[in-house]
Amino acid sequence: MQHGMMELDTAYPARIRRILGELGIPEDYGARRQLELQPEETDLETARVLTDGRHLRLSRTVLPAWQGLAAAAASDGISLLLISGFRDVDHQRAIIEGKRARGIPLDEILRVNAAPGYSEHHTGRAVDIGTPGCPPLTEAFEQTQAFQWLSRHAAGFGFRLSYPRGHPHGFIYEPWHWMAAAPVVRPE
Repeated sequence: MQHGMMELDTAYPARIRRILGELGIPEDYGARRQLELQPEETDLETARVLTDGRHLRLSRTVLPAWQGLAAAAASDGISLLLISGFRDVDHQRAIIEGKRARGIPLDEILRVNAAPGYSEHHTGRAVDIGTPGCPPLTEAFEQTQAFQWLSRHAAGFGFRLSYPRGHPHGFIYEPWHWMAAAPVVRPE
């Protein structure tokens, strides 16, 4: 078990199976989508406080890499905005339940949101990135200087694009969603 990560003992997978069943998501969801069960991070720090007071948190091991990435971009005249960070399983479930309550079909929801237990956001290492002048969480982000900058420099800070075009996981293309390796160690 990595420091700060919830242990993936039998209780966690059993909890996820129960939640999937309650949401009507097949138990083989992860296998069919080629997704790994993602542990919930417990060692988190605030990366950004939104105007409504909500705290966007990241894993303590990833926060310095995010800060370095954003600072390097800023020094090149690129503004990277943290749109989303850590989400626990219950929050992921609430997102899906909220969309279902608005009449969105489950298969459509699961093209945009991972099922509880399978979101990279549970790890505290996933970031959704925006930039001023671009609607958040849209494919339009691919056309921004921020995306071009990330494509050239993010790997140097330990980040990779999680869901590029043609990925096998069943999600839409997400040019805004980047994942950090764990733990992130930058050479001096």
